[in-house]
Amino acid sequence: MNHEKILIEKAVRRIEVQSSPNNEQVKIKGDHKDLKLIAAGTDAAVFRFLPAPDKAIKVFANEKCDKLKMELDVYRNIGESNFYPHCYGSGVNYMIISFEEGVTLYDCVVRGIPIPKQVIIDVENARSEVIEKGLNPRDIHLKNILMHNGRAKIVDVSEYMKEGNDYRWEYLKRGYEDYYHLIEGKPVPLWVVESVRKWFNQSTVFQYEEFIKKLSKLYDMFSISSSNRKS
Repeated sequence: MNHEKILIEKAVRRIEVQSSPNNEQVKIKGDHKDLKLIAAGTDAAVFRFLPAPDKAIKVFANEKCDKLKMELDVYRNIGESNFYPHCYGSGVNYMIISFEEGVTLYDCVVRGIPIPKQVIIDVENARSEVIEKGLNPRDIHLKNILMHNGRAKIVDVSEYMKEGNDYRWEYLKRGYEDYYHLIEGKPVPLWVVESVRKWFNQSTVFQYEEFIKKLSKLYDMFSISSSNRKS
C-alpha cells in the first residue's frame, strides 16, 4: 500500500456515513483535516482529498456497500472518458476518483448561471458512449451533471447497471429545449427547484404535460414575486 492510500485509509476511518430513511440524503459523523465535504447523496458522501486535491473520496454508508461494488464495475467498463471521472481504486467502503472542477446544473439554475447548448450535447454524447459499452445511463439529473468552461461531465454512475429507463434525462432535455429560454440567466428560488424535484420523485407514473402545467403555475408565482421585489 502506497503512502497516499495509507493517508486515505486513516482519514476515512474517522468518517461515518449513515443512510437516511425514505431515500433522503446521508448523514455524516466525524471529520478529518485531509477531507473536505463537497457533495452528499442518498448512498454516499464525496470528499476532496486535500493532500492530493486532484482526487476525491466517495465514502458509502455501510449498508450501501453493495452499490460501491456495482459502481466500481461501471467505472471498469467505462475506462478512460472525457465525460466521466476516472476511478483510481477503492477500499472496504470507499472509492478514489478524480476530483472534477465545476458547478452542478442544479446550482446553475438556482444561481442564474446560463447553461449553454453544448452541455446538453455533451450529456447526449456521454450517454451514447456508455450505451455502446453495454451500460444503461440512468438517474441523470441536475445535481450529478457538472459544468466547467461550458462543458459537461457526469459525476454519478451508480445506477448504470440497472435495467429500465427512468426518463430523467429525456424530460430534462425536453424541458431545456422547450422552456429554458424563459429562465436563462435568472436565479430560480430554491423552493421552486425543490418543489419540481419532489414532484418528479413522488410521481409513480410521470406525465410530462401534467407536470408542465404545475411548473407553469410555479413560474407564474416566481414571475409575480420577482416583479414585486423590483417595484
